[in-house]
Amino acid sequence: MAKPPLTLYLAAPRGFCAGVDRAIKIVELALQKWGAPVYVRHEIVHNKFVVDDLRAKGAVFVEELDECPDDRPVVFSAHGVPKAVPAEARRREMIHVDATCPLVTKVHNEAQRHHEQGRQMIMIGHAGHPETVGTIGQLPPGEVLLVETVGDVAGLSVRDPERLAYITQTTLSVDDTAEIAAALQARFPAIVVPAHDDICYATTNRQHAVKAIAPRIDALLVIGAPNSSNSKRLVEVGRAAGCGYAQLVQRAADIDWRALDGIRAVGITAGASAPEVLVNEVIDAFRDRYDTTVELVETAQESVEFKVPRVLREPA
Repeated sequence: MAKPPLTLYLAAPRGFCAGVDRAIKIVELALQKWGAPVYVRHEIVHNKFVVDDLRAKGAVFVEELDECPDDRPVVFSAHGVPKAVPAEARRREMIHVDATCPLVTKVHNEAQRHHEQGRQMIMIGHAGHPETVGTIGQLPPGEVLLVETVGDVAGLSVRDPERLAYITQTTLSVDDTAEIAAALQARFPAIVVPAHDDICYATTNRQHAVKAIAPRIDALLVIGAPNSSNSKRLVEVGRAAGCGYAQLVQRAADIDWRALDGIRAVGITAGASAPEVLVNEVIDAFRDRYDTTVELVETAQESVEFKVPRVLREPA
């Protein structure tokens, strides 16, 4: 029986960003340098496939530092950690390596600079997300106020409306964040805005690529983890851009084929912590069921690379 025809529009850029690439490399190099086990505080990046692969190589994933022994190295995840965490590692004289994405560190430094200049910070972000927790934890309690929605802005109680600045989580929806930022500026005209957008280049580029394929497709599949902020934003961006069906899938096995019945054009993208091997797995699953044509839609090229910490570039 002939397979029905289907076009897959493959968004580019998609998948791994420079910060994720660097974080994974840090764990692999730490295992090479110090041998297993190497402890990792929190999932190094939000992707089960990546975490399982590193676990098989000897990484041990924990939620808190008190689960780590003093005599083994510990790596801090790409999302960043509160200042208290490396301070505790130093107190315990642990070997610790910080895999925080440099673009998250940039936001940390920004917050610190404003704090030193006497400004209270407002952070646009998602409560409980490790990056938000890490950024708020750079400053003393009460110095960073969190807003998640435009509605939250009205309820803010600030120390001095003349001495405020805002920062954002790096993995938010560009459009939603712009609305919240506008609400902050309307309520607090003196608020200091970031010199450069805090939302990272990779998040922005992946959202633009989804918007570019949206008019051509009947459905969008985003390959990523349910706890991955940037992946969930891609689903929302797809829906906002008019995709009737947009779904987050971790792997090909998660695809709801019945929901795609009768569809002739599907967009595929991947969150910044999803490896390309999972994209290929999804494409192969479509090829098994459809007479598939793959079209690449590229809206930007990425050449960003981040160095690993010096301790991993030196011999053991």
